Amino acid sequence: MTETRKVHERTFKTHDGVELFYRHWPGDAAQKRCVVMFHRGHEHSGRMGHLADELGLPGFDVFAWDARGHGRSPGQRGYSPSLGASVRDIQCFIEHIAATYGIAHEDMAVLAQSVGAVLVSTWAHDYAPKVRCLVLASPAFKVKLYVPFARPGLRLMHKLRGNFFVNSYVKSKFLTHDPGRQASYDADPLITRPISVNILLALYDAAERIVADAQAITLPTQLLISGADWVVHHGPQHEFFRRLGSTDKEKHVLDGFFHDTLGEAGRAEAVGKAREFILRQFERPPQRPDLLSADRQGFTFEESRALAQPLSPLSPRGLYWSMTRAGLRFGGLLSDGVRLGHETGFDSGSTLDYVYRNTASGLGPLGRLVDRQYLDSIGWRGIRQRKVNIEELLLKAMAALHADGRAIRVLDIAAGHGRYVLDALTRAPIPPESIVLRDYSDINVRDGSLLIESRNLNGVARFERGDAFDRAAVAGAQPRPTVGIVSGLYELFPENEPVARSLAGMGDVIEPGGYLVYTGQPWHPQLELIARALTSHRGGQAWVMRRRTQAEMDQLVEAAGFEKLDQRIDEWGIFTVSLARRKHS
Repeated sequence: MTETRKVHERTFKTHDGVELFYRHWPGDAAQKRCVVMFHRGHEHSGRMGHLADELGLPGFDVFAWDARGHGRSPGQRGYSPSLGASVRDIQCFIEHIAATYGIAHEDMAVLAQSVGAVLVSTWAHDYAPKVRCLVLASPAFKVKLYVPFARPGLRLMHKLRGNFFVNSYVKSKFLTHDPGRQASYDADPLITRPISVNILLALYDAAERIVADAQAITLPTQLLISGADWVVHHGPQHEFFRRLGSTDKEKHVLDGFFHDTLGEAGRAEAVGKAREFILRQFERPPQRPDLLSADRQGFTFEESRALAQPLSPLSPRGLYWSMTRAGLRFGGLLSDGVRLGHETGFDSGSTLDYVYRNTASGLGPLGRLVDRQYLDSIGWRGIRQRKVNIEELLLKAMAALHADGRAIRVLDIAAGHGRYVLDALTRAPIPPESIVLRDYSDINVRDGSLLIESRNLNGVARFERGDAFDRAAVAGAQPRPTVGIVSGLYELFPENEPVARSLAGMGDVIEPGGYLVYTGQPWHPQLELIARALTSHRGGQAWVMRRRTQAEMDQLVEAAGFEKLDQRIDEWGIFTVSLARRKHS
């Protein structure tokens, strides 16, 4: 089909300063609405250009990007620094469209194919965007590699020789029955056949996480599955749909379709279903489930309740976790970090301060080796990345206040020892007027006060005891802050009511137009290890956590009078850090 809509070629600057290329087909309606498209792996936005007309949505602007390392975007072909960087590129693209073209997130539909659909699914899970709906065509949750043991072999080679590239085996005749599309694919100089192994392996890891936790995605979603796909497996797509948390979802299996679902010879069927779904979503106001009671019902509630149930000591799982606890007790004789966890709780401020310092210590070389393995566990790596992300968003909030000519007054209501806050503030180009750190633990107040003294901050900072869940106590903090911080606190408490009280106190005390930096934990790969083998600071009881999806956490913050502005997440999808602004009314 010949394109008839006028196209504009543009670039936008993503999070690390790279200028990514995109195409824009303006709509003809005064009301601003759009479809944002994300292409398959190896391809580019030009390969989706036909959809600007074929979707039959003249009142919608249409946007499509060239992912980094693809098409006319810069970078080594087929390479991205990480899958997380590519997912964050999506967030930056959406923010660019909203800011540049005045289109609200709620007025955006997102359409993605194959690898693009995996990136978009990961983004929807991790960032909880408020776009109107998703259309996912043949998401590449599990690529058919055909070579036995290809994935573990690639992982071993990557570990031994570092990053390298593999070329796609896929030929155009396995993508589509359309002869014209086959010919254009074969002749297209912008097709990127190599893919970086770091991205290929991360794609598998992310896909497994997102399929397993698809209940966290509550956006209206349409899934289009190619019935004769040579490139990706069907099973994970069906499992993703079964688990999908949206109350408005639909699935269509397109018989005889090859992998290029929206570029097939009979694509009018698939495109028509996408058009109907998008139009139906825009016929009514955006639909969002109320997640404020997710602590009393729903999949994260059921998950945490199951983890809290004791196991029979003679069952295989019971024996396994008994041996794991015994191993940790022995490890505590060698490793200073494990010992500290047993003494103060693995979720205590003392343990977190030890993890932040990241210096292995123990009984001799073996003890230091055990301690290094402990400190390098994925959960603690995520904690240290969370610290980096907190510092980045805290400095961003301070810069915004300074640009507006406002005083910078910081309040952290559960600071632990306060190391992560003080590290950021001592490096800030604009020093704060005041720093008030609070914690419920006398040990943390004592050690945090010593840390303030060691940095010669007594004239600016002070540490005081305070209950972060007492709304009146939080609201009474003086001086009144313009930046509030809550880090690593709410993740430890499953109930939403005390969290809502705490956030309401922050909404009371933070000046209108001021900022809140808050953390979340939408996923964790070691939940059962934590629940079955680690102890909490609360009387040495089992440390059972209930995950909050990012959408749930954001709703709690919004209910307290804040609007979310920005977010960071680690490469493993464990810990998020978000920045919100206190509304003026």
